Amino acid sequence: MGLAITNERPEFLLPMTSQRPSRSFFRRTLLSPRLVITATMAFSATLALAQDADEAAPPAKTWLQTWILDGGIWMFPLAVCSVLAITFTVLCLMTISKARFAPNPLRAELMDLMSQCRVRSAIETAAQSPSFLGRMMTVSLSHFDATNGETLGKEKVEDAMAEFAMVEIKPYQKWVGYFGVLSQICPMLGLMGTVIGMVQAFGILALTGGAEPSKLAGSISVALLTTLGGLMVAIPSLALFFFFKNRLNDIVADSIHAGVDLVNAATDAVHGESRAARIPEGISI
Repeated sequence: MGLAITNERPEFLLPMTSQRPSRSFFRRTLLSPRLVITATMAFSATLALAQDADEAAPPAKTWLQTWILDGGIWMFPLAVCSVLAITFTVLCLMTISKARFAPNPLRAELMDLMSQCRVRSAIETAAQSPSFLGRMMTVSLSHFDATNGETLGKEKVEDAMAEFAMVEIKPYQKWVGYFGVLSQICPMLGLMGTVIGMVQAFGILALTGGAEPSKLAGSISVALLTTLGGLMVAIPSLALFFFFKNRLNDIVADSIHAGVDLVNAATDAVHGESRAARIPEGISI
């Protein structure tokens, strides 16, 4: 028997390159319409989910919403009280001042006239000034009595000044007193909002049977913000009450002392030499 010789190679001698996928296979696979459509749909779905997540996230609150609007309806009267406190502060700063009560130019001019005992000229000068001292001396200096040679009616003049001060100080005390009213009302308004917020919170607990923070947050926010708002208005109002009260008392007292000095200047101009003569320089035995 002879061996049959053929031109076919054994299978294990085939080149390995014939078993690898060609480049055209990769191109056909990557650029196939089905794969492109699937990738496009997946990318679109991812973008849609991202947009939905952004829309579902709550927008950031502003300062006004966080500290004022979230407090509920009880923040409205507190806002009105804060506006009133600012208004009274500006009014008191404009009216309770030394320039409006006892201006230095008027004091110097009246002192010059009263040191010469020119009472009528002093009355005319004081009547031209709308200040507290000008109006007080216009009313008080008319009680001078030249027939009373010893005191010139000094007691009556001082009594007239005290009576004038008691009457004229009342409008200023009324404006200052409003600060005391605000310092007492604002904490009560804040406490009212606190009580109502806590009642609502416990009502939610009774209905739901559990403490869910998302449901209790609104009521507790009302309770805390109204208390904070009431204290923020009440504390400055209380401080302003004592500040303007002391300032008013000091300015009125200074005006009255200026009036007393004017009266003393007039009496000293008349009886100064006689009083000095009665004061002994020394006593010899």
